[in-house]
Amino acid sequence: MFKNTFQSGFLSILYSLGSKPLQIWDKEVSNGHIKRPQDDDIQSNVLEIVGSNIQSTYITCPADPAATLGIKLPFLVMVVKNLKKYFTFEIQILDDRNAVTRVKPYICTMPLKMDDGWNQIQLNLGDFTKRAYGTNYVETLRVQVHANCRLRRIYFSDRLYSEEELPPEFKLYLPMQKP
Repeated sequence: MFKNTFQSGFLSILYSLGSKPLQIWDKEVSNGHIKRPQDDDIQSNVLEIVGSNIQSTYITCPADPAATLGIKLPFLVMVVKNLKKYFTFEIQILDDRNAVTRVKPYICTMPLKMDDGWNQIQLNLGDFTKRAYGTNYVETLRVQVHANCRLRRIYFSDRLYSEEELPPEFKLYLPMQKP
């Protein structure tokens, strides 16, 4: 999808405020829902993925199962709300030995602990690939996000940016608390 696109800075693949946030995504829903409710904490529309089984309710990008993202930016950032339920996501990458990590012998799982409320999950896919497989990250092929979470944005970047360096639309603004 993005293989022939110049990639630097930021490349967003999901933004909950867009007119069609799931335009390049496929949806699978069984005993659950994918909605765009207003989140009380940030007073803004978000994408909510909820299901009784995390394996059967998810979104995946790109929508075409034969296509790949072709994103070479090594940092994945997800702005996600902890709903205090099990939630998983998968990142399928290509390394310099053409070992696609989704194949069973090459799968690597990592537990993450999220704080209450909104979280920014930042993954250095280059470093992760080197540590887990001893190979070099080439590109991200696919991203899949399973129930149960709320999403504001998913993007890739060329490096980790401080809060001050982020463009305004990439920041998560929490409303001021009344005294």
